[in-house]
Amino acid sequence: MSLVKILSPKIEKAVSEIFGITPEKIEFQATRKEFEGDITMVIFPLVKILRGNPVEIGTKIGNWLVENDENVEKFNVVSGFLNIVIADAHYLQFFNEIQPDSQFGIQKPNENAKAILVEYSSPNTNKPLHLGHVRNNLLGYSVAEILKASGKKVYKTQIINDRGIHICKSMVAWEKFGHNETPETSGLKGDKFVGKYYVEFDKAYKTEIEALKAEGKSEDEAKKQAPIIVEAQEMLQKWEAGDEAVIALWKKMNGWVYKGFEETYQNLGVDFDSYYYESNTYLLGKDVIEQGLASGVFYKKEDNSVWIDLTAEGLDEKLVLRSDGTSVYITQDIGTAIQRIKDFPDVGGMVYTVGNEQDYHFKVLFLILKKLGFDWAQHLFHLSYGMVDLPSGKMKSREGTVVDADDLMAEMASTAKNISEELGKLDTYSDNEKEKLYKTIGLGALKYYILKVDPKKRILFDPKESVDFAGNTGPFIQYTYARIQSILRKANFNFSAPQTGIALHAKEKELLKQLELFPQIIQEAAQNYSPAVVANYVYELVREYNSFYQAVPILGSEVENEKIFRVQLSNKVAQVIATAFSLLGIDVPERM
Repeated sequence: MSLVKILSPKIEKAVSEIFGITPEKIEFQATRKEFEGDITMVIFPLVKILRGNPVEIGTKIGNWLVENDENVEKFNVVSGFLNIVIADAHYLQFFNEIQPDSQFGIQKPNENAKAILVEYSSPNTNKPLHLGHVRNNLLGYSVAEILKASGKKVYKTQIINDRGIHICKSMVAWEKFGHNETPETSGLKGDKFVGKYYVEFDKAYKTEIEALKAEGKSEDEAKKQAPIIVEAQEMLQKWEAGDEAVIALWKKMNGWVYKGFEETYQNLGVDFDSYYYESNTYLLGKDVIEQGLASGVFYKKEDNSVWIDLTAEGLDEKLVLRSDGTSVYITQDIGTAIQRIKDFPDVGGMVYTVGNEQDYHFKVLFLILKKLGFDWAQHLFHLSYGMVDLPSGKMKSREGTVVDADDLMAEMASTAKNISEELGKLDTYSDNEKEKLYKTIGLGALKYYILKVDPKKRILFDPKESVDFAGNTGPFIQYTYARIQSILRKANFNFSAPQTGIALHAKEKELLKQLELFPQIIQEAAQNYSPAVVANYVYELVREYNSFYQAVPILGSEVENEKIFRVQLSNKVAQVIATAFSLLGIDVPERM
């Protein structure tokens, strides 16, 4: 149990007995480094009620705690702050309770509670996954793992955007320029292969536009009349009409892409419990629109287009069906949300991991679902995140300059290799061990660098900086874990028995205080849908451990129970590092 939970009722009782009032809330904060104490009570809220001297109020509460709570050893009062020193016995008891618990901090799911469905990835089937998808996948996967660790039942899913004009562009380009080439004959992954033809389409389209402009057409006329875009539009119409040849080509090219996606997901270390396809859900969305039209949720304009008026809620009017009856993007999202509840009746809420350029879209979507009368629509959350930039500038996909996810992962492993070789850390490793470790370090660096930043913030991702073995990086934390494993291998004695009666070193106490926070950190990260809370916690834990490592002998201690305790403490820190990193989707190496 945390100090806040232990001390709050004691202080409430103290205030009640001393001053005859019951405070609404006890406010705590971390004790400032320059003062002695393990936790600090803020006295100022009581000063407003009691209209007394804050030092006198704090001193009376402190004396009561020393006399009535065995956990409180002593105290000091600085202005309006009561700094409380907790007895070593409390920390030893806490540690002996968690020491054998390999799942410390993880809550078992409540099987009777409603589940949460977390959506992430959601790619288009006309190009490979890129750096933006990497942040999306890492965020969604980590949030799902953190929610599970906080005690929630979670399903991971994605919606694949497998229909529309952008898909037809790749199909038209392959038919025109492909000459029956396949991923196998080209040596390309399926998603990269199809993405190549998306780029080819754009090149051809631009050439045709320039030719038409040279004939005197305006730019708008040229964009509409270019033969290749007309072909793509005709192909889309045939697809929607169920043309067998078009559908067969669509299935073949999408199949190539899905195979490529799965390889990327496996390398990235993310997974899914279910897959949804826009081609399957947009029709349900159209049916729901028709039902909502009948019930008055939507209205039809003179041109037969269907809209919803959200101006009373501070939003705009929103088109939900075009005048020709075809769906728009939000139509598919409505259908997908409803289908998911049909498929997973125990789901009570959903998290959508989508970039912040779609903030308005999700406000509209959530409001429409509420107006349609779905109770679960009250529990929808848009996990909005910022763009990822590289030092070289923003990515562009149509020109073929997108930062490919596969290439990025390979580059991270290569960067880890170069830095490791410069440092000479892996001289005793075999080639296979080195390659495996380079991937672990490189992926850990990538994931940690992205996840340590609050999702709402934009990121400038620097691959070389992320693989630094010092500072707030994944490799720094992985190296500390490996260092602890080395200590454990050298500890040729039994260190499982509980230890009592030890006078704690200040560094040991600080480390125990950090460990005590871990369950609370998981809950906070889950409530805020923020892996950054876990990432920055584990960095602070590692910093504290390295300070402890430098300050006190571990295996070199001459006092037997002290040596055993320090090995136990090191082991528990390593377990928490591994658990925290698993929530971020990061592996930890046994040697490094």
